[in-house]
Amino acid sequence: MKGSSTTGNLASLLTIIIWGTTFISTKILLVDFQPVEILFFRFVIGLAALLLVWPQSLKGTSRQQELTFGLAGLCGICLYYLLENIALTYTMASNVGVIISVAPFFTAILSHVFLKEERPEASFFIGFAVAMAGIFLISFNGSKLELNPVGDLLALLAALIWACYSVLTKKIGGYGYHTILTTRRIFCYGILFMLPPLFLFDFKLELTRFANPVYLFNILFLGLGASALCFVTWNFAVKVLGAVKTSIYIYMVPVITVVTSVVILREKITALAAAGTVLTLAGLLLSEGKGFLKKGGKQNGLAK
Repeated sequence: MKGSSTTGNLASLLTIIIWGTTFISTKILLVDFQPVEILFFRFVIGLAALLLVWPQSLKGTSRQQELTFGLAGLCGICLYYLLENIALTYTMASNVGVIISVAPFFTAILSHVFLKEERPEASFFIGFAVAMAGIFLISFNGSKLELNPVGDLLALLAALIWACYSVLTKKIGGYGYHTILTTRRIFCYGILFMLPPLFLFDFKLELTRFANPVYLFNILFLGLGASALCFVTWNFAVKVLGAVKTSIYIYMVPVITVVTSVVILREKITALAAAGTVLTLAGLLLSEGKGFLKKGGKQNGLAK
């Protein structure tokens, strides 16, 4: 339906706008928090928020469905963020930013293999190449390219893991349960899988750190906005639009980061960053624009 498609695209856009600004909050919290501590606190807050908003329990699930929920929690909540954070300790953030943006390509391949969706058209791959060129210009703006096999491979693995999460959430969307309930169940499994790494990374509870209002505000933004809200809207978008079309919005994360840096941090936008932004947006439109026109034509009776 046209209305559902529009809502799905708006949900994707809202999610990416918020996710594209989380680097500011994370950067502030990293002064006194370890990455794994930020990760744990934000998802616990997110889970608590979803419980308050929708206290009903998820009942009647099968063993196979619970396995899918568990895998989604392991991939999207635990492994993806851990791999991304560990990758950042081995390689430059610019490398990770570019490599993570390969996720839509992996999503398209996995969706074709496991969900039996149609193979993406040539426009998807052309758009992917154009968007990656733009993201490359944004990420390496003013810096030199330095390859680090360990960090870069971890980032590539993180992109693959996120593609797995997108495919799993598309399958979960077909179960017919409310998106908040399924997201909450995914959070539960993700936090459960997160517990062992907490001991490996010397996790400290120390809630007194949140007496600092700046830290409290930023962890609430990550927990309530980037986790509770955004995972619900993202999972809803995947349910409505499909894993591939939703994942294409990942291309916009570096663009949102550039805009946020200019508006909030008062950084100046360079010619390379501007060119990269234009290329990235063009790649996004190329990747899914044809599909939108085709769908829109059929809905309006224009396609024969």
